[in-house]
Amino acid sequence: MNSVGEECQELKRRYDECFNKWFAEKFLKGQRDDPCQPLFKVYQECVKKALKEKKLDIEQMEVQVLGTDNEKQPPS
Repeated sequence: MNSVGEECQELKRRYDECFNKWFAEKFLKGQRDDPCQPLFKVYQECVKKALKEKKLDIEQMEVQVLGTDNEKQPPS
């Protein structure tokens, strides 16, 4: 799957590669430290910028729903 922003595509590829390797080689063997977090944060910032440029409401996407009373409510 491509990233939401063309300019984020390489960051996404690098993060996906890092995550998949860590997950398969470390996480599944019990190592929980995620060395990909710094790369994820850079990618996340790129995605947020791309969403803003597309005039999508980032704040609404960051609202925590899981585990709250809103989880089982239909969207407004």
